Amino acid sequence: MLALNLAGPKLMGTSHRQAPIKNLVGSIRSGLSQLFGLPDGWEILLGNGGSTVFWDVATFGLIENRSQHLVFGEFSSKFAEAAAAAPHLGEPSVIKTAPGSHPQSVCEDGIDTYALTHNETSTGATSRIADIRAAIDRTAHPALLMVDTISSLGSVDYRHDEWKVDVSVSCSQKGFMLPPGLGFNAISEKARAASRSNKMPRSYFDWEEMLKPNANGFFPYTPATNLLYGLREAIAMLLEEGLDNVFARHQRLAAATRAAVNHWGLEVLCQEPAEFSPVLTAVLMPPGHDADQFRKVVLDNFNMSLGSGLSKVAGKVFRIGHLGECNELTLLGALTGVEMGLSVAGVPHRAGGVAVAMKLLEQRDQRNASSHLKVVGT
Repeated sequence: MLALNLAGPKLMGTSHRQAPIKNLVGSIRSGLSQLFGLPDGWEILLGNGGSTVFWDVATFGLIENRSQHLVFGEFSSKFAEAAAAAPHLGEPSVIKTAPGSHPQSVCEDGIDTYALTHNETSTGATSRIADIRAAIDRTAHPALLMVDTISSLGSVDYRHDEWKVDVSVSCSQKGFMLPPGLGFNAISEKARAASRSNKMPRSYFDWEEMLKPNANGFFPYTPATNLLYGLREAIAMLLEEGLDNVFARHQRLAAATRAAVNHWGLEVLCQEPAEFSPVLTAVLMPPGHDADQFRKVVLDNFNMSLGSGLSKVAGKVFRIGHLGECNELTLLGALTGVEMGLSVAGVPHRAGGVAVAMKLLEQRDQRNASSHLKVVGT
């Protein structure tokens, strides 16, 4: 909001084809390249939209015949559903595991695109993309590798170049701390060539038609100008803190959350430590207790909204987010609300989870927080 207020005199009444927007887009594309860790020759595409837009981009412009999808929650399943619904594509290969775990890719003949989700927001599990990339490399498989980083970019260590990802997809509403509305793709030359050779007609989010004006700081349509100003500020905040510090902060907050959950005697949905999400923690309710009813108790009594369980885990889990501009005090406030809610709702638990998390966070390294996130004393 501060960034938007400061930009107001330049923003209000200014055409999106004028110099202020041109300069803004240029700086954003440069900042996103740093966040993605892009090698030379890669493109950043910026536009209005989100993951749903990209699923159409992929089904009508990238997948040649068949794709493989690793499904381990609500959001990883949606891309698979979009590919399955496309009448011009072959039936996708879908490898599923139970929520809270992660499937392993199996290289298959006839697959031209592998689609992964880095962080599954519905279950609090991350995928081990390096292992999947290694499996693809062992067979010298020529397929494209596409990764959804919507809830991980800017919060979780993501090694674009090292993992040889061809397309990474992200949006404004998670680690960038903004409302939804902006989408961005990081595109390899291999992916761009596949898009050019694909003969399916497309209009909105046509990469070639968008990259031409993007390269000069513009768009082929009216952009979400207010979000662009916010995105530039969000990128500046992340780079000021330092990405290693950002990732370390998220890991520490996640570890403190799990420590509290374990002390309460509840279970974290994700059971594999190597797949614990630094972004959020999904917590299983004890048998006989409904997660949505518990969430209502917390909201009604303490005006705090917890994330709901989705699809197969609806009513079974609640989710605690610890991403974006979140520090120790913010998290401890959330955990306090959960612990009080457990008492009010009559959910069996052992008191003192907040104290356990607090003890862990007392070992706080001042270097792990930027000036945006530090408490100012008087």
